[in-house]
Amino acid sequence: MSDSPIAERNRVVRFHYLIRDESGNDVETSRDGEPALALLGHHNLMPGLESALLGRQAGEQFSVSLDPDKAFGQLRQGWTQRVSKKHFPKSTRFQPGARLRLNTDQGARTVTVTKVGNKFVDVDLNHPLAGQTVTFEVDVLEVRDATAEERSHGHAHGAGGHHH
Repeated sequence: MSDSPIAERNRVVRFHYLIRDESGNDVETSRDGEPALALLGHHNLMPGLESALLGRQAGEQFSVSLDPDKAFGQLRQGWTQRVSKKHFPKSTRFQPGARLRLNTDQGARTVTVTKVGNKFVDVDLNHPLAGQTVTFEVDVLEVRDATAEERSHGHAHGAGGHHH
């Protein structure tokens, strides 16, 4: 492991993760699909996870618990928005409680449907894990230098990363 690159700014890290909520329930994992891919130092990961990855090398496994401010943020009461259904794929099934991905000016975010109308849906903009301390179990698979294109675009390319 000592000869492999260390995770730092402008390096790409490929990793598998498992997220547990504060009750210890497994809520999301990459282990049954493609690993995540992130360019460090470009705000592609939540701050606590990026900090925990810094200094790591391929082959390392670790666990880190992150408070809301370093993970999915504090729960913001009344943080809702009415969104036209046209902003979602045509195949979307709208029902209260459904979690959907919504593209926003700040990037894609997971939202929860609270009310469904004919042309619009009301969504809670809080991430479903907002306000919770979460634990990440991480397996670092690869650390590599970012390409010039990745650095200029500000994100990793390839499976698990950004596709143009």
